[in-house]
Amino acid sequence: MADHHDTAPAELGASMDYKEHESTYNLFLALSKWGVVSCAALLVAMAFGFFVGGFFSATLLFIIVCVAAWFFL
Repeated sequence: MADHHDTAPAELGASMDYKEHESTYNLFLALSKWGVVSCAALLVAMAFGFFVGGFFSATLLFIIVCVAAWFFL
């Protein structure tokens, strides 16, 4: 039938799944980090493609910057 859930507030000792909280937080940090890296790499590649090269060289630079970030981070 229905699952039993604690009705007490968390401050009063309701059981918490701290392992799940930590894994969610770590996933959020990883997605934030790679989101910033990809936006920065895209910005650099777009500037390079506009001022120096074309579409293919900018795409190659984007891939190189992302791979370099993978190794350094």
